[in-house]
Amino acid sequence: MSQQGPDPFPLEGVDLDHPSVARVYDWLLGGTANWAIDREFGSKVVTAFPLLKSVALSNRLFLHRAVRHLVRRGVRQFIDIGSGIPTVGNTHQIADEVAPDSRVVYADYEPVAVAHSRLLLEQHGDRRRHAIIQADMRDPGRLWDGVRETDVIDFSQPVAVLLVAVLHIQQLDGDGIEVGPESVARYRELLPSGSYLAVSQVTDEGVPAGVDQQLADLKQMYDASTSPVIWRRQGEIRALMGDFELLEPGMTWTPLWHPEDSGANAPVITFETPEESVIWCGVGRKP
Repeated sequence: MSQQGPDPFPLEGVDLDHPSVARVYDWLLGGTANWAIDREFGSKVVTAFPLLKSVALSNRLFLHRAVRHLVRRGVRQFIDIGSGIPTVGNTHQIADEVAPDSRVVYADYEPVAVAHSRLLLEQHGDRRRHAIIQADMRDPGRLWDGVRETDVIDFSQPVAVLLVAVLHIQQLDGDGIEVGPESVARYRELLPSGSYLAVSQVTDEGVPAGVDQQLADLKQMYDASTSPVIWRRQGEIRALMGDFELLEPGMTWTPLWHPEDSGANAPVITFETPEESVIWCGVGRKP
C-alpha cells in the first residue's frame, strides 16, 4: 500500500523538519504514516541502496516468524521494544493467529508510532491483553515499570522481548555515548528465567562485494539527515545475547531464520544470496 494521498494530520511533538527513522521505515514497508519529508529521504536512500525495501520487508518477516515460532514454544507474552509504526502485520496480530490468549505490550519513543499504535489497539485490540507505552529503550528500569503498570504482562511467567531493527539506531546517552548494548544487558537481567530475546541488526560484515560501500553511504545519509546509525560486526550482535542459549539455527541472515514459520500469505522476497539481506538476527533463551 503506497502513500500517495495528503500527509497525515500533524501530531503534537512531531518533528516535521527532519525525516524520522520510524516513519521512513514505515514508508519502506509500504505504510501510510509518513510525511513528504520522510518519503523524499526514503527515495534518496533507496536510490543509494536499491535493495533497502527488500531488506526492510525481510526484517519484518523475521519478526513474524520469530513470534510464530515462540508461540509454538509456549510463549504467550511479548514486549516489543522500538515497535515502530503499525504496518504489515503487528506482533499482537501475528501472535493471535496462533494463540488468541497471547499478551503484547508495545513500547516506542516516537510520538507517531505511539499514537498510531494506540489507535490500532483501540479499534482492533483487547485492553486486557494489549497495550502501548511511550518509553525510551535507553532507560530499561523506567520502561519496565511502564510495562508493569499496564497489568498486561505477568512477570512470574516467561516473556519474549523483541528488539527488531532497533539497535542499528544509535542509542546515545546525554554524553553522546552509545549505550545500546548496556541497555540490552539490563533487559536480559530483568527477564524471568525461561524467557526469550529476539534481536535483529544491520551488519556490514560478510555482505556481498559492493554492498559494504552502499552501507557506508547509507550510514552517511542517515547520520547527516536523521538519527545516526551504527552497523555492528556479527560477533558484536551475538554478544547482545549474553549467556542466553541460541535457538537453532543460531545467528543468521533474516531469510534463513526458520523460513518454515512464514505465514501462508507472506510475500516472497528474492535475494541473490541471503547475505544481501544485510541483517543479522537470532533468538536466545534465558537459562
